[in-house]
Amino acid sequence: VSTMNAKTSSGGEEEASGMRNEALGESGCLGEAKRGQVIRVAYVIAALDLTFLFMQMGVMPYMAKSLGLDSVGFGYLQTIFGVLQLVGGYIFGRFADQFGARAALILSCASGSMFFLLMSLSTSIPLLFLSRLPGVFMHGIPGAQKVITDMTTPSQRAEALGKLGLCFGVGIIAGSAVGGVLSTKFGIYVPTYVGLAGSLINTLIAVVWIPSQTKPKSDHHGTEKSTSQSASLFSIREILRLMKFPGVMEVFIVKVFAGFPIGLFMIMFSIISMDFFGLEAVESGYLMSYFGVLQMVVQGLVVGKLASHCTEMTLLRLSVFVFAGVGLGMALMRTVWHYCIIAVPLVFAFSMLATITDSILTKAVPSSDTGAMLGICASVQPFTRTVGPTIGGVLYKQFGVSSFGYLQLMVNLGLFVYLLKSKIPLGETKN
Repeated sequence: VSTMNAKTSSGGEEEASGMRNEALGESGCLGEAKRGQVIRVAYVIAALDLTFLFMQMGVMPYMAKSLGLDSVGFGYLQTIFGVLQLVGGYIFGRFADQFGARAALILSCASGSMFFLLMSLSTSIPLLFLSRLPGVFMHGIPGAQKVITDMTTPSQRAEALGKLGLCFGVGIIAGSAVGGVLSTKFGIYVPTYVGLAGSLINTLIAVVWIPSQTKPKSDHHGTEKSTSQSASLFSIREILRLMKFPGVMEVFIVKVFAGFPIGLFMIMFSIISMDFFGLEAVESGYLMSYFGVLQMVVQGLVVGKLASHCTEMTLLRLSVFVFAGVGLGMALMRTVWHYCIIAVPLVFAFSMLATITDSILTKAVPSSDTGAMLGICASVQPFTRTVGPTIGGVLYKQFGVSSFGYLQLMVNLGLFVYLLKSKIPLGETKN
């Protein structure tokens, strides 16, 4: 009888344990198949978001010109959007930490819908400037990164984040092509209508397919009360606190400065392609598509493989070293064909740097702060777009195209020596 009671008790404990495990799975610790499905949905949302964004980028200059906005005014329009993205990146990340990745993605998609709605109604210059305001919360890529960060283990993170580059390539190719065809055949406002409908669909996908809780349940104990959950959405003190974690400041400095010179070059690329390379608008479009294909190949076939075989510090040093070589090539290039050759290591270094630094920085902070850290990382490009036109314009006018290459070479050689000599701690503080 005692044996039977023991077995019954054991069976009851096993059943109770199974029920607890099932409840745990429902509350956050999703199965491997379910996590993979959610990550794939995040990729789809990111790809669609980037496609709609590149659609509007292609028609925006023509829309501004049709409303009577000159080149100086268009520069102001772009600067305002860059500033909004710069400020909103960190706030969006804090929002994701406090309310979850699902809520953050819904906010981003809903902001995109408002963005395209206002663009479709922009029949005057003030309305066109007003349409930039929702851009403060339009952060589809950081939202998808937050989902992936929550749903992957540290060892899987670099490869999973790297695959977002495929979404970027799809966005460049599809967005540029579709936006051009729609605006040419059906009118300049049609891409905004398509973007509005697509953003609404993206919002619905996020509501239906992204679970309300993406973090493992164990990540909701211990560190949360003492970190981002107790602070406001925007706090300079919180940014400084994150920068004090071991290795964060050093890696973030490398992330900002390694890609800054090439960021200046890309900002001036539309002018360089016309004046220096002598390209027509159609040829510039083909060159952008070439970049998109390279991005897809590198992110899909190269970054993930290297991330699974090499340490992150090794890959960080490699990306900085390749960036230095790209700088030398840019300083010596003379034709667009030279640039097409240089674009291969350029895309590799750019993709590797972005993926590895995001992976390192999200591992270096507590799990309750990964959204804020991704938001800070997402602010790097808006910062470059904000200050870049002035600096890039001066460099191009005073010293020519080769100045971008020499700056890239000197900055990255200095960073490479710094990474070789310094011992950056990359310990994790996650639960």
